[in-house]
Amino acid sequence: MKIPKTADIVGVINKIAPIALAEAWDNSGLQIGDPAAGVTRIMVALDPTPDVIDSALKASCQLLVTHHPLIFKPLKSISAATPHGASIQKAIKGGLSILSMHTNYDIASGGLNDLLAAKIGLTGCAPLKVTTTGELVKLVVFVPGDQLEKLRSVLSPYAAAGAKYRDCTFAAEGIGTFTPLEGANPFTGTVGTLAKVPEERLELLIERSQLPRAVKALLAVHPYEEPAFDIYPLLNEGEKMGIGRIGRLAEPVTLAEYADRLRKVLSAPALRYVGDPAARISKVALCSGSGASLLHDAAMSGADLLVTGDVKYHEARDAEDLGLALIDAGHFPTEIIMVDEITERLGRALLTSGYTECQVEACRTESDPFRI
Repeated sequence: MKIPKTADIVGVINKIAPIALAEAWDNSGLQIGDPAAGVTRIMVALDPTPDVIDSALKASCQLLVTHHPLIFKPLKSISAATPHGASIQKAIKGGLSILSMHTNYDIASGGLNDLLAAKIGLTGCAPLKVTTTGELVKLVVFVPGDQLEKLRSVLSPYAAAGAKYRDCTFAAEGIGTFTPLEGANPFTGTVGTLAKVPEERLELLIERSQLPRAVKALLAVHPYEEPAFDIYPLLNEGEKMGIGRIGRLAEPVTLAEYADRLRKVLSAPALRYVGDPAARISKVALCSGSGASLLHDAAMSGADLLVTGDVKYHEARDAEDLGLALIDAGHFPTEIIMVDEITERLGRALLTSGYTECQVEACRTESDPFRI
């Protein structure tokens, strides 16, 4: 029986949405809790509201994973006389850790904005506003020829590649030389004698953030006591990531038709839109939650439409001035879709990591605070 600690689950979530991607103003990560505490039950929700915290405690959960942070700005006090302070105290007393995956999940490849893009029918998506670019390094390792495929299979998952390829490596033959000294236990060769071994030079590009895990995997399977490997810094840029997405519809539709489609797909009771109802829409920008600040980015990217939530009056006027159609589908409908996705994805990731005694469930008590 393998029960994860809170810190183990933080590590699993950081693979889904690396904390390094979070915006500087954000407060993603572990909000409350003991990293060493065992976790057998997790609840996933959009918001850490008092009702959600109550639901998690009633379900005997030790961890609540939310999109929005419970603690966003520095606290001056934690008083049970305030709803916020009472929630913090209730979680602590109940042994409930709370973890937020906020802008790191928005930005991450396969994160909330990609989920929303797929939901509303976009393909060929790219970040609307790039906030970070991956840093690449080249890992080169030398290995006997008959061990090449074993090492390649272990390192290939770490290889950086484009959206359409994986397992990208290169190998070349050569002769490695070494003299084992007294006390050595060489895989091949004899102590005190110069060995000349046919070897393969295996090289691959790796995102720098993946390098520690790749080197650990290399050392675990390489047959030599002291493997020879090199790490080269590069000027090549890695994957571009950022806020929002921009992509295309399979076929152009009118703004009115697309607005009605989104209302149904997102289960929104109603939505607002700006622009000519008969305008043809094919290139669409989006930002889940609150993304009207990306109006100019969407217009500069050639989008016909920006889909987001929390649009203010003057932002709607700005969209008119830019000649950009705008759909306000609401903050809640564009983000609540993360609950089922993370519930399934986190559960699968925990099983893959061997944590078979930890269950993940979706919170079913949340609803949009707005009524129409």
